[in-house]
Amino acid sequence: MISRRSLLKAFLAAAAFLPGRKALAAPETKDGFLSLYNIHTKETLDARYRVGGTYDPKALDAINWLLRCHYANEARPVDVGVLDLLCGIKDRYGERTPIHVISGYRSRAYNEFLRKQGHHVAGGSYHLRGLAVDFLLPGVGSQELFRFARSFEAGGVGNYPEFVHIDVGPVRFW
Repeated sequence: MISRRSLLKAFLAAAAFLPGRKALAAPETKDGFLSLYNIHTKETLDARYRVGGTYDPKALDAINWLLRCHYANEARPVDVGVLDLLCGIKDRYGERTPIHVISGYRSRAYNEFLRKQGHHVAGGSYHLRGLAVDFLLPGVGSQELFRFARSFEAGGVGNYPEFVHIDVGPVRFW
């Protein structure tokens, strides 16, 4: 039997991909702006993906492309909850430098490649579903980013020496 919480989470996840939908958890009066740099493709993007409480489908498409799996050159929608978390982190540290993206969406082929290379990636990684991002912010230590990301209590947060992982799965920290 499916719980009410699971049903609500499934509904919210599905609603996240509707073009022009109203923000569910984002502030209705604050715009969502991200400055991103993909370390693998060397691409940069400045995007206002949310105006007030409405998401911009064209900006989301551009962000999804930048966050694509560089290994397979394959893009999938990234959950707006992840983008809103990134935006909250960026707002804390200012717009002085782009967020450096290590991994956004990850294809199954790339995930398996990483596993075979000895990287500690989960077989059912949230990256496979566009629910996670690994990132760093130059000039801000990963421990500091980790502590601040944890304060949102909005999903999983992992601290690694080179980056921080955030996802919109269950709240947990490592």
